[in-house]
Amino acid sequence: MTHTPRFASIPAPRSEKKPVSDTRHGITRTDNYAWMRADNWQDVFRDPTTLDPAIRTHLEAENVYQSSLMADTKDLQTRLFEEMKGRIKEDDSSVPSKDGPYAYGTSYKTGGQQPRFFRTPRDGGAETMLLDGDLEGEGKAYFRLASADHSPDHSKMIWGFDDKGSEFFTLKIRDLGTLQDGAETVSDTTGGGVWNARSNGFYYTRVDANHRPSRLFYHQLGQAESEDRLIHEEKDPGFFLGVGGSTLNDFVFIDIHDHETSEIWLIPANDAFAEPRLVAERQAGVEYNLTEGGDVFYILTNADGAKDFKIMSAPVGAPGKSNWTEVVPHQAGRLLLGHSAYTNHLVWLERENGLPRIMIRDRHSGEQHSISFDEEAYALGLQGSAEYDTEIIRFSYSSMTTPSQLYDYNMRTRERTLLKTQEVPSGHDPDDYVTRRLLAPAPDGEIVPVSIVYHRDTKIDGSAPCLLYGYGSYGITIPASFNTNCLSLADRGFIYAIAHVRGGKDKGYDWYENGKRLKKKNSFSDFIAASEHLVAQGFTSHDRIVAQGGSAGGLLMGAVANMAPANFGGIIAEVPFVDVINTMLDDTLPLTPPEWTEWGNPITSATDYAYMASYSPYDNISAQDYPPILAVAGLTDPRVTYWEPAKWVAKLREIKTDDNPVLFRINMDAGHAGASGRFSRLEEVAYVYAYALKLVGKTGA
Repeated sequence: MTHTPRFASIPAPRSEKKPVSDTRHGITRTDNYAWMRADNWQDVFRDPTTLDPAIRTHLEAENVYQSSLMADTKDLQTRLFEEMKGRIKEDDSSVPSKDGPYAYGTSYKTGGQQPRFFRTPRDGGAETMLLDGDLEGEGKAYFRLASADHSPDHSKMIWGFDDKGSEFFTLKIRDLGTLQDGAETVSDTTGGGVWNARSNGFYYTRVDANHRPSRLFYHQLGQAESEDRLIHEEKDPGFFLGVGGSTLNDFVFIDIHDHETSEIWLIPANDAFAEPRLVAERQAGVEYNLTEGGDVFYILTNADGAKDFKIMSAPVGAPGKSNWTEVVPHQAGRLLLGHSAYTNHLVWLERENGLPRIMIRDRHSGEQHSISFDEEAYALGLQGSAEYDTEIIRFSYSSMTTPSQLYDYNMRTRERTLLKTQEVPSGHDPDDYVTRRLLAPAPDGEIVPVSIVYHRDTKIDGSAPCLLYGYGSYGITIPASFNTNCLSLADRGFIYAIAHVRGGKDKGYDWYENGKRLKKKNSFSDFIAASEHLVAQGFTSHDRIVAQGGSAGGLLMGAVANMAPANFGGIIAEVPFVDVINTMLDDTLPLTPPEWTEWGNPITSATDYAYMASYSPYDNISAQDYPPILAVAGLTDPRVTYWEPAKWVAKLREIKTDDNPVLFRINMDAGHAGASGRFSRLEEVAYVYAYALKLVGKTGA
């Protein structure tokens, strides 16, 4: 069944061409739309009103255009929004987590956009509202709470917020006795802080003018921000610097890493003037992280060829690599994802054959057991515990048909206690839906897992529309978890599918390595193979597949649009990383140096340059027919800058040979994460889903 979507005949915004040429490694490229990149982009992130009026006028014209072409879906967007909102428990509340004399949790009020942070006495009782995000964000076009971290003595709280979407977070300090903020603030942070053991100061990471977290500071309560002491600075712009704390509040961890190498320094949490102590010097390609185990550290690492990671231990007083002793050996194909330790138990999350499980080991006897489930595809989340001396940890479970369930688990007795099942106020019957895991053959013989969910009444005869989602970068795995939003598509006859392409760690570390740098094209061919398998198995047809991806998944969208445009009835690219060469050549941009380990460095390497140039979506647009395309972006996004999709859209319109429209929707008040607030974000999802439904002729559904 072929359907040609009806879009109004409105001329698209005209994009002026101002050629700029660049020669690298003997190759000259000409960029006609480089002018869309604001020279003062750092200022724009902090204050969007400083944007060049010519660029602003162009972006606003794009919004007028897309709004006009989507005008006939307004009612559908409203219906979708109300449906998705109806599946969210408006006055939802987390199960509080015990820590000392209190239990801490988050909640939402009916109609509320932002989380609220509360606490109760440890074993239950009256709630004290510590921080109300709705109250703090009142009257702001954009507002995002980053964190709320209570002090070890439970008397104070650091909380962070961003009111531009640019991810420059401001920290405030709240007295939990009076529930009032002090006058002091700390600006330009990554959003959180780590308290010292005495609860009278904290450590935080500050971002520089190019939005890189490179310096760790210590703030003593009561002193001016200008007096904050620099503790540690990372000089290499390719590395991120972060800070964390231990469960026993006795160590502060300085975490320095890129996408494949890490280095950790330790500070005693009770001595702000102590010199940081190095655990193990960075070694290219070697990752490690620590969790506290009383008199030892447990170290999760890929050192010595342990590609899928192993767990080592070392004495707290001598944690250097020469003292590491193996605790959990490396096992190829079993990827260790994270770990935590308690008085009597060591816990880790692992994935094998695409499915996760939680492993528990008795630290004294060595006996171990697992927590796992029987569904064909599911997701597990290990929350652990805020306390060290405990037998109880917390984990979550869901599948594409099963709402999220939260459990407490006794590691000694192995008893599971169901604490909460995600409520779907408008109703949800798992038996109304079918979830499957398909295995799509890739061109090189690899097998690509594809998780799907659809309504049981949907006919599997090739006529069903399909939304095919993909990401495939940084080793990030897209879990087969419960997603209430996609039910709005499933209820309208869509098959919702996730292609677990290379570049993620869905099938182990190899799966990641074979989808990055000089093997990046595997991500694209995997996604195309997934689309072909869905058609071959009779689930859908190519003109009924709408492909969707965001950020690095937007690169995936741009690449497959160039490589196999006939495979898709439409493309949705959200905050898409599509101008790969130009971005990776610009070492002033926030993420460029840290990203060279993921994509390659085209400045120094002719090989990397040539390979990137062969797939960069912006550079490979050709005179061929493309399906309808929607790009979505945020003006103050420091991760994927607004000008990437703006330029991509302009060049597509210039070169492609079809009449299908290319829409560009830009949020002028937000950044990478889209609109702030849970319901504002749903409005954006409703818009994207309305576009998908329009493409397949289901706007009346």
